[in-house]
Amino acid sequence: MTRFVRSWLGVAATTATLALGAGQAFAQKEVVFGLQCDRTGPTANVGTVLCPGYQDYIALVNSKGGVEGHKIKVLEIDHEYKVPPAIEAHERFKKEGAVLEGVYGTPQMAALNKKLEEDKILGTSPGFGTAAAADGKRYPYAFPIAASYWSQGGAAVAFAKERLGGNLKGKKIAYIFYDNPAGKEPLAILEDLAKSEGFEMRTFAVPAPGLEMGAQILDITGRFKPDFIISHLFGRSPSVSIKELKGKGFPLSKVVGLVWASAESDIIAAGGWGVAEGYNTIQFAGVGKDFQVIKDIEAMYKAQGKNPPKEMDSTVYYNRGVFIAALHVEALRNAIKAKGGGTPNSEEVKRGMESIKGFTLGGLVPPMEITPADHEGGGWVQIWTVQGGKLVKVKDWFQGYRDVIQKHLAAEASKS
Repeated sequence: MTRFVRSWLGVAATTATLALGAGQAFAQKEVVFGLQCDRTGPTANVGTVLCPGYQDYIALVNSKGGVEGHKIKVLEIDHEYKVPPAIEAHERFKKEGAVLEGVYGTPQMAALNKKLEEDKILGTSPGFGTAAAADGKRYPYAFPIAASYWSQGGAAVAFAKERLGGNLKGKKIAYIFYDNPAGKEPLAILEDLAKSEGFEMRTFAVPAPGLEMGAQILDITGRFKPDFIISHLFGRSPSVSIKELKGKGFPLSKVVGLVWASAESDIIAAGGWGVAEGYNTIQFAGVGKDFQVIKDIEAMYKAQGKNPPKEMDSTVYYNRGVFIAALHVEALRNAIKAKGGGTPNSEEVKRGMESIKGFTLGGLVPPMEITPADHEGGGWVQIWTVQGGKLVKVKDWFQGYRDVIQKHLAAEASKS
C-alpha cells in the first residue's frame, strides 16, 4: 500500500459547531475528487510538479469556503506510471464515492475508458490519451479537456506554415517522436496535412527511454535537412533532442515541441536557456506567474507563514495542474447550481463538465466550450518561445486545421 498517497484537503470530518446560542451543529457538505499521479515513476518530472499545482488550487478553493458550500477532498494515488495500480486507483476512487477522476497517462486512460463508462464516472486526460475521445458521443465519460495529440499536430503544422512564409508546398518537415502509441497518435493528422499542403514528411522514431537519439538527429540534420522539425517526446528525451540539435547546428527557431516537450525542466536539462534560445513550445495552459490565480496561491501560502513551494517556479507543469483542477471545480460548480445547491453525483458532475463555457481563469485557461458532443473543448493552444532566458508567448490561443481534426473524428465515428 505504500504507493497510495492520500491528500485530504479541506475539512476532513463532518461537523462544525455554529455559535448560535444553543450551539447547533450541521454536517459539512463534502465532495471527493480522485487524482492519479506519477510522483515516483518514469514521468515523475511531470507529476511532482503538476499534481502539487492541482492540490494547491483545490486548497485555495477550500480556503475560500469551497464550492457553493461544499468542501473538496482530494484522494491522490501515485500509480508510478503503471497500468495495474491505475486500475486499482480507479476502484479506490469508486469505493470512496469520487464524483470525477483525474487520469494520468495515455496507457492508463486506454485501460480505463471502458471502466469509466461502466461505472459512470467522468475521467479527464488533458493533453494525452486517444484523440478520438474528443467525440463525447463515442466516449461519453472520457474528457480530454485540452488539445489532443491530433489538435497539437495540426497546430504544429499551422505554426510551421506561418514561420515558413505561409506556404508549405515543396517544404520538408521532420517528425521526431517517442516510439509508443502516444508518439504515433498525431501521425494520421500529419500525413493528411502533408498531402493537402504539399510538403514532404519523414518520421524518426526514438525508442524508450529516449535518451539516445544521436543517429536520428544525424539522419534529420545531415541527410533529410528539413525546413522544420516537429518534436513529440516525453520524460527526459526532449532535453536530449534540444542538446543534440544544437550540437549539430540546426536552428532551434525551426523546431516546435508538442506539449510534453515544452517545460522549463526540459530547457534546463538541455544545458540552460542560452542553449535552447529560439526553441518553440506548444502549450494548452498559460505559462508563467502573471496570473491572478497564481498570485492568490502565493498569497495563501504567505498567509500561512510559509514560502510558496519551489514547484511553482516550474510554471508549465504547475500551471497545468491548476488548469486541470480549475476545470474539475467548474464542473462541480455547474452541477451544484443545476441541482439548486444540493450535493451532486458523478453523473450530474459529468453534465456540469459538459456545460463549461466562457471560463478562462484570467487567461490561464483557453476560451474553450465543452459540450456533450465535444469533450476536448475546441483544441486551443498557444506558442511560447525561449527568448532571453525565459519563455515568451509569441502566438495567443489558436486552433490548427480544426476542419481536418473534425474530419478525422467523423471518420472514427463511422467505424463504430
